[in-house]
Amino acid sequence: MDFNLKDKVAIIGGASKGLGRACAEVLAQEGAKVAICSRTQADLETAADEIRKSTGSEVFVYAGDLDKHETIEDLVAKTVEHFGKLDILVNNSGGPPLARAATANEELWATSIQRSLLFFARMCRAGIPHMRKQGGGRIINILASTVYQPIDNLALSGATRMGVVSYAKSLSDEVGKDGILVNNVCPGALLSERMLANTQNRADAQGITLEEALQARADETSIGRVGRPEELAYLVGFLASDKASYITGTTMLVDGGMVRSVLS
Repeated sequence: MDFNLKDKVAIIGGASKGLGRACAEVLAQEGAKVAICSRTQADLETAADEIRKSTGSEVFVYAGDLDKHETIEDLVAKTVEHFGKLDILVNNSGGPPLARAATANEELWATSIQRSLLFFARMCRAGIPHMRKQGGGRIINILASTVYQPIDNLALSGATRMGVVSYAKSLSDEVGKDGILVNNVCPGALLSERMLANTQNRADAQGITLEEALQARADETSIGRVGRPEELAYLVGFLASDKASYITGTTMLVDGGMVRSVLS
């Protein structure tokens, strides 16, 4: 399927590695010009060079800490200055700290709220005026399966990202008539650096190897394997396209059947 993203402009957060990198690659493959952001300049430059070589698309690099409000405002402003417009926001941030509900302290809560709740609102607030100017756009928030089902030691992920689900639903009502569609995508066990780190923590707590813990994650799915980052990125590409023109305010799982709820 041709997503017809040629010359669209997308910002992707956390895009030097993992899920963000996969989203940037898929959008670039479909012809979009991409602005990629993360903290580390060297990692971004490596990712940008590889995406340019594999897709031929233009890549703009912005290094910064997306936990900070001023970074987000500058990222959006510099992207629009560079490309002249903004069509797509893929809001992807580093995950909140590992923590349990009963013992999470003030510092952990503060970091989680900045990174996994306010980040999404700030990105949308900065990007929407530019989308409105040209009559539409797409906002895709990368959340987590903790929205549906708690995961041990990830209490703050579910608590903050449930707030994003509610925020995105309200936002979709407010901007739909402007041609701006807002959706959430929730990865399950997809093989990324963060997933490996979380799985290593689980392995250490259980006294098993990383390989055994990864197999346990795979066994939790209906498919019997962990997923690949690009399997989420393909859905992001679809939601960013005109093919998804009647989908907004939704939250979708990419989890291989891991979440056990009947309705999702």
